[in-house]
Amino acid sequence: MEKKCISCGMPLRKAEDYPLGDRSKDYCVHCARPDGSLKSYHEALAGMSAFLVKTQGLAEEAARRAARGLMAKMPAWRDHPA
Repeated sequence: MEKKCISCGMPLRKAEDYPLGDRSKDYCVHCARPDGSLKSYHEALAGMSAFLVKTQGLAEEAARRAARGLMAKMPAWRDHPA
């Protein structure tokens, strides 16, 4: 079974996908701070929203709503109040 980021769902396939190349982490390099720790919900939400604007062409508010919906399904954020 392919390992996926608990924060955004990105497939974790190679060392570069992990923060600091640490394969023991359950989240990706995009959901990590420079020190390798998991970003906060709000930091991750901002990053995912920007990604959706850039890659899907969504307006900012639509991207934010979509990101909230996607993150609500992720293990890292399931219990986080939206």
